[in-house]
Amino acid sequence: MAVIRIAAAGDLHASEASRERVMRAFERVESEADVILLAGDLTTTGEPDQARVLADAARELSIPVFAVLGNHDTHAGRVDEVRAVLEEAGVHVLDRSWKSCSIAGLEVGIVGTKGFVGGFPGSALPDFGEPLMRSVYAETTLEAEAIGKGLQEIVHCDLRIVLLHYAPVQATIEGEPEGIHVMLGSDRLATPIAEYGADLVLHGHAHAGSFEGHIGQIPVYNVAVHVTGRDFWIFDLEGARGHSAVEVEGPGPAV
Repeated sequence: MAVIRIAAAGDLHASEASRERVMRAFERVESEADVILLAGDLTTTGEPDQARVLADAARELSIPVFAVLGNHDTHAGRVDEVRAVLEEAGVHVLDRSWKSCSIAGLEVGIVGTKGFVGGFPGSALPDFGEPLMRSVYAETTLEAEAIGKGLQEIVHCDLRIVLLHYAPVQATIEGEPEGIHVMLGSDRLATPIAEYGADLVLHGHAHAGSFEGHIGQIPVYNVAVHVTGRDFWIFDLEGARGHSAVEVEGPGPAV
């Protein structure tokens, strides 16, 4: 049974001020992993020059890099430019989309999207009332539908991973003030994952949240660097067609 090593991180908030740290982290992790997954907030305020820091770190890597964007990456209203900078450097930016790659003889499918807000049982936004609030609900619907569609389209893959920025479960935002839980994710993102299945779910965003949760038996991890305390966290994902297992192998290089 083959094992792949995943280096995961969210909320890097790259900028020129952090260039040296980002470059060093990517250089070190290249020899420790088979693939890098980035769970959004790649930049500080969504400026293309900030994205260029991350692009320069990823450009010469021998292992693939997959990423989703986060709320910080949309702040400046220059999402298309940020995406273009990253993709020019070979980063696979997923936005309500999926890609697959072959690692250690396994076909690994990655469904990626930002996710969005909405809350969790006991404090969730309804599809009711003012049009502006209903548009928020509708945005989360589109994100959830993209997850479901992607998981159906990678059903042939040996391993299936969902990469998000916002949290799909409440367990991984525990530690954050309850008053902002509605802004940290939505359990509606978990519904298609529970329905169609996945081997691993990764997200960021909740800086004061918790590391681990579950959607049924599917493991969910909050890999924001503020939570892990590391530039990258390494997961061993063991798989063969019809079987998979995740081992939390341990941290990569310290921040």
